[in-house]
Amino acid sequence: MPSSPCPPISDADWPEEIPDLREGFAGALNVYRTMAHHPALLRAWAPLRQHVVKENALGPELTEVVILRAGLRMGSAYEWAHHVSRALALGFSEHRITAIRGTPEGVDGLIVNAVDALFDERMLTKEQEAELAEAIGRKAVIDLIAMVGFYSVLGYLLKTYDTPIDDTIQQEAQKQPELFSLMPRSTRAAN
Repeated sequence: MPSSPCPPISDADWPEEIPDLREGFAGALNVYRTMAHHPALLRAWAPLRQHVVKENALGPELTEVVILRAGLRMGSAYEWAHHVSRALALGFSEHRITAIRGTPEGVDGLIVNAVDALFDERMLTKEQEAELAEAIGRKAVIDLIAMVGFYSVLGYLLKTYDTPIDDTIQQEAQKQPELFSLMPRSTRAAN
């Protein structure tokens, strides 16, 4: 397999246009070290990332539900593994994470169905949007839509450039390979 034309950039080769980003979020993850091949895009990405990931109206837990389902739908092993780690750190049970692969109940189920609708239909139905707005608020619905778009772009980059899962996440995944795997053995056996 040929090597990626855009592997994660090392500290030694970090672009001189964005030295400040290396010490923050961008230097911490391979996905942003890959995006650093385009310094202007990474610079523009930073404030949107701050809102979509950190300051959205969904809150940390529902954010992880959206990202996990989007990563699953994108087929992005990187996003799935990284966000399983984040979900566990937030106190998600293995059952809750595993349920996101299917159709969970309650608000998680509404969110999973919304993410699926955005991937499949490229929109939410009026009824679906109203039910979500009632459950989580309209600003959260708009953030959910933006988040699916944001993580789709990341998924395209990750998959195109075969960005490796960060070492710390790979080590964590070795302890629970079925949970961290985008497609666990039990699912592969059923297909």
